[in-house]
Amino acid sequence: MAGTALLDVTDGVATLTLNRPDALNALSVEMMQDLQACVRTLPGRDDVAVVVVTGAGDHFMAGGDLKDFATQLHLSPQARHAAFRAMIEQYINPTVVMLQQLRQPVVAKVRGACAGFGLSLMAGCDLAICADDAKFTTAYAAIALSGDGGASYFLSQILGRRKAAELLLLGDRFDSAEAERLGLVNRCVAGAALDVEVDKLVARLKRGPRRAYAEIKALLAAAPSNQLESQLQSEAEAFARCSASADFAEGVTAFLDKRKPGFTGA
Repeated sequence: MAGTALLDVTDGVATLTLNRPDALNALSVEMMQDLQACVRTLPGRDDVAVVVVTGAGDHFMAGGDLKDFATQLHLSPQARHAAFRAMIEQYINPTVVMLQQLRQPVVAKVRGACAGFGLSLMAGCDLAICADDAKFTTAYAAIALSGDGGASYFLSQILGRRKAAELLLLGDRFDSAEAERLGLVNRCVAGAALDVEVDKLVARLKRGPRRAYAEIKALLAAAPSNQLESQLQSEAEAFARCSASADFAEGVTAFLDKRKPGFTGA
């Protein structure tokens, strides 16, 4: 039987698919477990150049599965507190951290509903392209929840505290054009063109300098908590490491030869 999250690695691209299309890919406990199992296999894989996160069918993810949540309502408040905290700490948090720490660029391909943890997951990706039919909402406040999956972290980093507070406190729905205007997605394209546009982006990233990409990701991750002096030093060290790579030599030589570089990741 197929899992609720699937991982396929083909020709250097790892595609992570949320796989509950009949439920709009809503996040069940089983999906949390399957998603973590898939992501756990990615760190250290030299055969993967790019990771794509997407949803099966017509939607990315419509947030948490409220039917799953409802099975916990018979518990006492203290027991619910323990159950939900354990669930998030055991499955959600480690998965988000592992995705963030991947050396490879992670691209979200979004269509249809993108809500709750789905929005957190998309916001945590390095790049995101959505179809023009995509609809977004944090959704948490509507059921008296505060957010998970890095919602408060990623939204405040991308949007600033004021706009992040609006999205989380009010939970209003917004469309793909607004998501692009806010910078939550890099591009909004016609639904029929989504696969083609993501494939183009992935092909471009595959041809890129893998070591430099990893250094860029690490620098961006460290920047919010660093003082300027510390970040400058980190940049100097990363720059020096990149300059010692074969890809750097190839990049400079290709530029001077007026040709496209052939990066190898070395």
